[in-house]
Amino acid sequence: MNRMDATPEPPARDLPRQLSPEAFHDAEGVDDWRVLYWGAHAFFRAASYAEGAAFVAAITSRDEVARHEPDVDLRHEGVAVKLISRDVRDLSVRDVEVARLVSAIAREHGLVADPSVLQVVQTAVASPEAADVTPFWQAVLGYVRPNDTHLVDPLRRSSSVFLQPTEFVREGRGRMHVDVCVPHDQVESRIAAVLAAGGRIVDDSFAPEWWTLADAENHKVDVTTWWGRESTRLEEERPGPA
Repeated sequence: MNRMDATPEPPARDLPRQLSPEAFHDAEGVDDWRVLYWGAHAFFRAASYAEGAAFVAAITSRDEVARHEPDVDLRHEGVAVKLISRDVRDLSVRDVEVARLVSAIAREHGLVADPSVLQVVQTAVASPEAADVTPFWQAVLGYVRPNDTHLVDPLRRSSSVFLQPTEFVREGRGRMHVDVCVPHDQVESRIAAVLAAGGRIVDDSFAPEWWTLADAENHKVDVTTWWGRESTRLEEERPGPA
């Protein structure tokens, strides 16, 4: 077969330009959305399950949305949508475009975004490299392992598990803690609610990326935001809250 008979290689698909969380929030038309763990999130209140279902049908009927394959969760309170560009495993300009479209369809259906209910919860377990507890947690939870430090629900419903290297666990920190990621514009009210409920601030030296709080029994929780971070791919770039 000569060169003229060869089937040409298909052109490489151009990857979208990645965006930092701050760049996503600086974009116009994304006021309904908040960057949390692993993507941009929005929740749209619905008056009924049927109203929410009609909204889901409307957004998934659009090719731009369907091709992007967002995670969509329909409940009788409303519809939660999460966006992430899976080809770059991060936020991109494509997420901004889809977010604008989803918000526009929500307005057409009379749905209003409620960022106050958005959050992502993660459990952190201190795991020295020499003691591989990953198979245990993976088996007991039925999770998948996308990288060396995280286990996630394969359907992305429940909280993830962060197998935190012990060298990043400070003295007196404890072997397990909970990470609660909330919108950057909701974090002050969340912390105020925790303090009013009897909690205390243990460490705010990393704020506004995270605050370490504790209950009366000294159980630790990191309330975290994406403000100041460069990527949603936190687990591959830095040790994260400790």
